[in-house]
Amino acid sequence: MTRSVFRFLSRQPDPVEIANATHLLRLPKTSDYRQWYQLRSESRAFLEPWEPTWRTDEMTESAFRTRVIRNEQEFASGQAVPLFIFLRGEDQLIGGLTIGYIRRGAAQCCMIGYWMGERYAGKGHMAQAVKLAIPYIFSSLQLHRIEAACIPENHRSIRLLEKAGFQREGYLREYLKINGQWRDHLMFSLISQDSVQPKNLSD
Repeated sequence: MTRSVFRFLSRQPDPVEIANATHLLRLPKTSDYRQWYQLRSESRAFLEPWEPTWRTDEMTESAFRTRVIRNEQEFASGQAVPLFIFLRGEDQLIGGLTIGYIRRGAAQCCMIGYWMGERYAGKGHMAQAVKLAIPYIFSSLQLHRIEAACIPENHRSIRLLEKAGFQREGYLREYLKINGQWRDHLMFSLISQDSVQPKNLSD
């Protein structure tokens, strides 16, 4: 199995990179706009059922620049680690994974959310990204618990979390407003002492 490589760099250009032989997770840059725009645009119908309603200016370069600045601020303040997922070698953007809602103090907890471009879905890429993120969260961020919420009909995401070792904890009524409607969600969690290296995952 490929050993994960963690590289922690200075604030410029990349504060953090998480990588193995095939995949790279790093913070977004403004120079990623063209790849992001192409991937999100071609995947819109695929992504919209699982995401908050896209704003009218969702795909503009100015909105993307604002998003990147907000990401940098959230990372610097310790609130979140928003990451883009790339295929190494090709330097091709294929999706994103956010480590968000980081709580310290007694909780030592976070939530993860993710998205994958349609043409890359179902090929194991998100499984690799989650596999990279889990040890980073528990070892580098030193958190105790990871949470993830899924719409009950999102069977692919549920299967991915279960194979990664997450356990189902509960049913949250009208938890998030997704695609214009308040949707029920299933809550999953993974605790540090229960985590193992996931094997044979598929997203």
